[in-house]
Amino acid sequence: MTDHGVMEHGAHSAGSPGVPAPVLALIVLTVLTVLTVLIAYLHLARRARRRNPVAGWSRWRAACFATGLALSAVALLPPVATFAHTDFRGHMLQHLLIGMYAPLALMLGAPVTLLLRTLPVAGARRLSAVVHSRAGRLPAHPATALLLSTGSLVVLYFTPLYDAVTARPAGHWLLHAHFLLSGCLFAHVIAGPDPAPARPGVRARLVYLGCAIFVHAVVAQLMYGGFWVDVHAPIAEVRGGAEIMYYGGDIAELLLAAALVSTWRPERRSRPVAGRAVRA
Repeated sequence: MTDHGVMEHGAHSAGSPGVPAPVLALIVLTVLTVLTVLIAYLHLARRARRRNPVAGWSRWRAACFATGLALSAVALLPPVATFAHTDFRGHMLQHLLIGMYAPLALMLGAPVTLLLRTLPVAGARRLSAVVHSRAGRLPAHPATALLLSTGSLVVLYFTPLYDAVTARPAGHWLLHAHFLLSGCLFAHVIAGPDPAPARPGVRARLVYLGCAIFVHAVVAQLMYGGFWVDVHAPIAEVRGGAEIMYYGGDIAELLLAAALVSTWRPERRSRPVAGRAVRA
């Protein structure tokens, strides 16, 4: 079901009771990647403050982005990664961290806005053109984001795809990438502060978020009941994973809803001036 066999092979090849060499290499690579992205973000934030001391750059945004990176690292490193390699419940915990919690924090960090404020004028214009292009609008539509992030769960857990993907280490990492990118896309469309020309109003986004909550709940309940689920794992693990998806997903979606509602600025209706006659 997972790349646990590769870990065992690494342990034999290392010839020592310590951490297998391939696993150690992945740990080092993950830590270096997270630190590099964090340093790059903080460098851009410092540049934004220097370019425009009045506007500056929100420390809250920087803290959100750092939190998202930290959650990603927790999901990809031991002990969570080790748990995910051997137990479906660990996989589901990893899925929630990478696909729901980390993306929300990363998108609240407004990385696209930071790039637009720190890139040279020509680079910022090119990035803005991509965001506003037809190719940029399609994936940033809530329906597309919902299909990629939440709709893909049906295909993953109710077809042989899960066992096929997690049978090899490369497939496992591709799955991580899908969870992270699709989760970032959905969080960006629903409640992200970055520009999104295809983003509808708050009411419409609440409907899409409600659809995601509904699909998550149905998938978790079907999985717990063992209906049509196609995951080769012990029943106790599958049910435990379903519970983690159900309750952990609810908390993540409530946080996303709170982030969305916090952006709501109802339009004020202009009041008619007293004494003015209304002409037909």
